[in-house]
Amino acid sequence: MDRCIVLVDAGYLLGAAASLLAGEPSRSRITVDHAGLIQALRERAESDTERPLLRIYWFDGAPDRVPQPEHRRLRVMPRVTVRLGALTRSDGRWAQKGVDAAMHAELTELARNRACSDIVLVTGDGDLLPGMMAAKEHGVAVHLWAVQAADGDYNQSEDLVAEADERRVLDRVWITQAVRAKELTGVCPPSPAPRPEIAAILSAPLPDSALTTAERPAEQPAHPPAAAAAQNGAPERVPAAKGVPTPKDLAALRAPGTQTVQHPATATLRWSSDKGWVDRPGVVAEPPEAASLPTLAQLTTAEQRWADREEDITTVGGDPYEVGQVFARRWISRLGDQGHLQRLSQMYPRIPHRIDGELLRYAARFGLLAHKDDQIDEHDRYAIRAGFWREFDIPAAAEQHAPAGD
Repeated sequence: MDRCIVLVDAGYLLGAAASLLAGEPSRSRITVDHAGLIQALRERAESDTERPLLRIYWFDGAPDRVPQPEHRRLRVMPRVTVRLGALTRSDGRWAQKGVDAAMHAELTELARNRACSDIVLVTGDGDLLPGMMAAKEHGVAVHLWAVQAADGDYNQSEDLVAEADERRVLDRVWITQAVRAKELTGVCPPSPAPRPEIAAILSAPLPDSALTTAERPAEQPAHPPAAAAAQNGAPERVPAAKGVPTPKDLAALRAPGTQTVQHPATATLRWSSDKGWVDRPGVVAEPPEAASLPTLAQLTTAEQRWADREEDITTVGGDPYEVGQVFARRWISRLGDQGHLQRLSQMYPRIPHRIDGELLRYAARFGLLAHKDDQIDEHDRYAIRAGFWREFDIPAAAEQHAPAGD
């Protein structure tokens, strides 16, 4: 049929683009406008082949073949099909498994079924040579596209180049339509400036129970003398230094002689949802009214759940702070009893365990889980919860009602 199909090896395309623009093949060194890249591929394919586009196949690797945020956005774009292989780590480096085999199978199947007259291959892998030869035998014209090599040489298999019917080079000008190198200063990338809501908990004062030996006053030694410890035949155990207060630390921040917990006005929850809140000495348990707060799942209809998925795929970028905001916005908008908002605001900066666990499970959809650890990075947890509370504007309200200083 008189139409063209594009098969893209994303590892080759983006790795070669990173080498060209950033000097190394790591995709973390570039930012990609995927919608712009897909449009540029379509226009270039239709121009080079003089055929209308049928479809773009995007082949990439992912840990455990689980779609990452970019894959979810790509696969809902018009005329884009995503095929995922495995992404494995060996000797400190990531490697794709099964991507070239999937490309080979798709290439030969399309040619055998005469689904198109022209196929564009964006790859450099010589393993696709048999598939390219089979496609040619079925009367399909094969166009091979290369990304301009950083060193001016070929970055494709010579056999692949020799067998192609047509060959084009995607030069720097074309690549930079949708791909940019991240700006780095010095040898290491700079740490991102923390948001005020995240920085607040990092600077919150610690109670005496959380201070290390070096931080305690001299008149209140944290541990028995070394000689006393030696008499018991066991080495003295020194607690690890803690630079960030936990919810337990925050709960211990009480005003003298009162039962009121003195939380920093702009503190953000740091709580491990897999353990929840536990009754311990000196720790404030979860308030009973927290059990009456409905979860987002309980407030969401089947139609809303479908619409939420569409929004997550097409508009939510996956930034942890944004993820927290989106979750809170939906929860607030679907509450029938607005008294729940008042009850939740009184719990600030704590998030009830049921809602917090649901929030983190929602965030996990956006690829925020550390591979193989099934955990979300601690800094990302701060950002997720800060975004959640920002949607309630709790920090601003706390500042307005805070007593004036002397």
